[in-house]
Amino acid sequence: MVVRDGLSRTERRKAHTRAALIKAGQKLLAEGRTNVSVLEITSTADVGNGSFYNHFATKEELFDAAVDEVLEAHGALMDDLTARIEDPAEAFTQSFRMTGHLYRRHHELTLVVLRRGTELLLSDHGLVPRATRDIREAVAAGRFDVHDVELAAGVIVGASLSLAQLLLSRPDRDVAETTDAITRQVLRGLGLPDADAEDLCSRPLPEVD
Repeated sequence: MVVRDGLSRTERRKAHTRAALIKAGQKLLAEGRTNVSVLEITSTADVGNGSFYNHFATKEELFDAAVDEVLEAHGALMDDLTARIEDPAEAFTQSFRMTGHLYRRHHELTLVVLRRGTELLLSDHGLVPRATRDIREAVAAGRFDVHDVELAAGVIVGASLSLAQLLLSRPDRDVAETTDAITRQVLRGLGLPDADAEDLCSRPLPEVD
């Protein structure tokens, strides 16, 4: 039987089980509990133990999928919020600043990002591929002065990880001041003049839940 969304009951059930497993993987990652049994994963997901291998060959495959989904959801949100911005330098700035605010509001995102660490540089999901795109476009538009985009992306990953750790470990730090200070340093490193960096960091951010 096919339901209105075009998926059969079996397909919907499989999708629900996979989503529950990924959510459990994200929870365990955020808690630093990756050395767990498949039984503990399925118990956390509230699904049958035998269902795990219908979706993932190994625990590592599950955790990779869990991280990728978090990163891709974050990246898609940034794309949506900056879709109408024509200046690629501003789009990059807004995304980086909003990421800082999300680190403070959503600890699960922060912890998952920190667990992945510098491996983020090699990810096809989330901030890095989008930042790389914005950098290339900003260079083409004469806004950034970057000769090695991959190296610039590495600097951005380092800055983002440092920001995440600071905001997590120092809850008393003002998120806006801390985020904007790091963002200005990143923009200067990308060749943007001080006045332009100050201007971009002074612009209002959209509301993000």
